[in-house]
Amino acid sequence: MILTIDFLDETQEVQDEHMKLVEKLLQHAAKAEEIEEGSEVSVTFVTNEAIREINREYRDKDQPTDVISFALEEMGEGEVQIIGEGMPRVLGDIIISTDRTREQAAEYGHSFERELGFLAVHGFLHLLGYDHMTEADEKEMFGKQDAILASFGLARD
Repeated sequence: MILTIDFLDETQEVQDEHMKLVEKLLQHAAKAEEIEEGSEVSVTFVTNEAIREINREYRDKDQPTDVISFALEEMGEGEVQIIGEGMPRVLGDIIISTDRTREQAAEYGHSFERELGFLAVHGFLHLLGYDHMTEADEKEMFGKQDAILASFGLARD
């Protein structure tokens, strides 16, 4: 196990099999991205209402979104990086709306598991500093996430 993953299900609806899927997939992604052993990440499952509040507060967008990532390694203005020797690498938080996961799975015509996996990997890559603001960045990030999902067996149908 490369990652230590802390799960929080604020919806009280996420099945164990879905948490296990996300755990295995993130371990697979961590291996593919050569993340250091013992690195930490948290995954929180929320409702559309909860993610809408987070989106409004942190991104000034008053609408629900599917996944939001908070990378702890990203330095904000005036912040100082503190790394203790022997301390685990803390990548950050991935917040997934299970409501949006269900909605998008139906919209795209694939399984809840495929959409959940996609969102988990997408959020994880954001924690590692990948983004999709430019066409080149999008091509790189989406290429990585497609390769990770395909090698795990969750390729788009």
